[in-house]
Amino acid sequence: MSGHSKWSTIKHKKGIADVKKGKLFSSLAKNIRIAVKESKSGDPKFNAALRLALDKARAANMPKENIERAIDRGLGKGKGGEIHEVVYEGFGPQGVGIIALAMTDNNQRTAGEVRAIFSKAGGSLGGPGSAMYLFHRQGDEFSIAIPMEIQDPELQEKTQQLMDTLRENEDVEDVFCAGVWEGKE
Repeated sequence: MSGHSKWSTIKHKKGIADVKKGKLFSSLAKNIRIAVKESKSGDPKFNAALRLALDKARAANMPKENIERAIDRGLGKGKGGEIHEVVYEGFGPQGVGIIALAMTDNNQRTAGEVRAIFSKAGGSLGGPGSAMYLFHRQGDEFSIAIPMEIQDPELQEKTQQLMDTLRENEDVEDVFCAGVWEGKE
């Protein structure tokens, strides 16, 4: 009579393993996209960073289709349309300024996902210019123009969780925070 229970156990274990594998594949795909974007080459013969990322992806048994899709997205090609950069500005818990840099082929989908992540963390997605005044931009990097002191350990943890959740999103490439922990940038 344990057949049903046995299947239920297998199903739950497989579900957990699939979630872990999905997160790993998303992370590997992001590394591939970044390597292709930085060198503007999808050929591993001429791109050492891409070659390393592909070796890691193959070691994790990442499907060839996923690898090809990540390379195409890094080159600005995609089945959904042209890939372009979008900067999302928002505020985390207690008004901490956050910038999320994303590469997407669908602004509406990505904006909805980012808005949901901010909302679940107790923050809000702002409009253009709402948090940008807190940062200076140099290329793809942002530096803090007006630092926000964060001394409360609980607020630091909530802000870090929000930033980690944003980074887990497939389209988000990088996240920057205007908060300074205990006097350090």
